[in-house]
Amino acid sequence: MKGTEFLSVVFMNKHTQQLLSNSLTVKETLNSNKFIINKIHYKNKNTVVKIDKTNLLECNGWKMNDLGFIQNHNNSFFSIKGLRTTSDSVISEQPIIIQNEIGYLGIIAKEFNSNLYFLMQMKIEPGNINKIQISPTLQATMSNFQMLHGGKEPSYLNYFKNASKYEIIVDQLQSEQSSRFLKKRNRNVIIKVDEDIEVFESHLWMSLYQIKELLKIDNLVNMDTRTVISCIPLFQINKDCILNLKNYSSSLIESMFGEINYSEVVNLYNKLNDFKMYHKLNSEIISLKSLDNWLILNDRITSKTTSNFDVIFCNIEIEGREVRKWSQPLFESKGIALFGLFTTIINQTRKFLVKIKAEVGTFDIFELGPTIQKEFIEEFNNKVELLFEEKLKNKKNILYDVLLSEEGGRFYHEQNRNTIIDIKENELLDLPKDYAWVDYKTINYLIQSNNIVNIQLRNLMALLRL
Repeated sequence: MKGTEFLSVVFMNKHTQQLLSNSLTVKETLNSNKFIINKIHYKNKNTVVKIDKTNLLECNGWKMNDLGFIQNHNNSFFSIKGLRTTSDSVISEQPIIIQNEIGYLGIIAKEFNSNLYFLMQMKIEPGNINKIQISPTLQATMSNFQMLHGGKEPSYLNYFKNASKYEIIVDQLQSEQSSRFLKKRNRNVIIKVDEDIEVFESHLWMSLYQIKELLKIDNLVNMDTRTVISCIPLFQINKDCILNLKNYSSSLIESMFGEINYSEVVNLYNKLNDFKMYHKLNSEIISLKSLDNWLILNDRITSKTTSNFDVIFCNIEIEGREVRKWSQPLFESKGIALFGLFTTIINQTRKFLVKIKAEVGTFDIFELGPTIQKEFIEEFNNKVELLFEEKLKNKKNILYDVLLSEEGGRFYHEQNRNTIIDIKENELLDLPKDYAWVDYKTINYLIQSNNIVNIQLRNLMALLRL
């Protein structure tokens, strides 16, 4: 597959498999959800956060260079350039974030009382809609951990630099939001340690069950946590490991655990490769000044017509960060997008309807996305989308419906609706060729390869709990 990298799946030992299954199901925890939520409320109330919108000239350390690109003074961190794409003779243009460096999204796991716990961070990003969100142990760009901005080294960095000393549960390069970033990836890592480690005031131990329960709350668990936990290779866990099996949905158990149906995997690759082979997307980097339908104003870059976002400029002060004060551009969404999944039971196994999705910033044009991935300005069109719209309006059989934030380090107050709806198999027959019914363990298996499952589908997978 052109442009796609494959990594070997990390195989967990049986003890870790059991600990993970316990973490999915055991409700006794080191810190209660009430304690976690109260602590976050307290920190939100008592932490200084100032985000002031400004203009590019007063966005300290940033400028538009002679080529018409926005960059910071030492050309690190990220830049914003123009992107022109041509697909099937349709030309589109937009600003795009260029961040070629790979950052760490890392979680430390440790066993307590025969359960696996994850060391989670209460972290404020400048674009967060509600200050603190639950983040990975470490969330840092290469510029952060190389201290190019004059801050201190991020906490826990050395654990991930020396990950080979520990048991590695996850280590994957995964794509970011490809409608806003050009070929951006981060390294999603989970390591299991046995040694005692210092727990800073900004961090708390949480079980996987807890994190999934907290995902029911709007804008509490951040995007970086969601993508990392979606990478956990749960398909390796023998379903007999799950405690109190009778208490859980048998269709979901069959979907999540057990043997992979490799013929389904091959069929999905065949379908995905057909799209990559026969659909072309040509793109070129251009000056922001050359974007025909965009205006460069003092305080923002905005579309002359309709668009999903503006580029804004902010001066930022956040107490407790490696750097307390700085300035940067952010992408400000103009509305709430919808990411949705249909699910049904086929042959006693729960399956999810995925769609082959093209975006301007992907490595290889197409990735597997959710049933619905729709910006707020887009209309419902084909029979799948129209059925989803109907189910939403009627509020029938909605299993999950939660507002979740996008990455607050680059996006300002962007929250999107994540919805999973249960339907009957016969409600959708003769699917369009870019859709397929897939079970959880197949999606989970495909996430173990780079650039196959997009971030919107990974985030929806993270919601699922027994």
